[in-house]
Amino acid sequence: MKDSGSKFILKITLVGDGRVGKTTLIRNFTKGDFVEDYIKTIGAQFTVYDKVVNSDKVRLMFWDIAGQDDFSFARPSFFKNSNAAIIVYSLEENDLGIESFKHITNWYDDIKQFCGDIPVVLLANKVDLVDENEIDKSEIQDIVNSHNFLGYYITSAKTGQGVIEAFNTIIDDIYYTLKAISS
Repeated sequence: MKDSGSKFILKITLVGDGRVGKTTLIRNFTKGDFVEDYIKTIGAQFTVYDKVVNSDKVRLMFWDIAGQDDFSFARPSFFKNSNAAIIVYSLEENDLGIESFKHITNWYDDIKQFCGDIPVVLLANKVDLVDENEIDKSEIQDIVNSHNFLGYYITSAKTGQGVIEAFNTIIDDIYYTLKAISS
């Protein structure tokens, strides 16, 4: 990869079951738009995005890891050198939503196994498809507390709700940690 002139290069890995919106969340954050059509991620894909944080140029590499079990054999190599992770699940009130919520701990276990102690944020995605007032936030907060996540965000890749704030939280956490180490 060509030198970006960035002071920091950060790898952030997104995990979660297939169809929860990982790819569209990255697209919303990096391009500010939404594409309706679902395209299955094969293995992993990455997106490079440059951002200025506190006057330092930061190169972000978002690794979007396929959630389908077909690709579990390749996951260890995709996790390598991650600075942080985002676990995404769907708020939909169907099998996808129920199962993706149940699998949060499995994704966290993978992160711990392959990355050690790195910052993790939980995204409850697709809020545009449910009544936000019906979301059991205490259940989400229990998971956040039990795994010591940086926090959780209610998001919609379609409307952009919560996306910028969620991504910036994890980016800022990594940046300020690395900045303190390098000073």
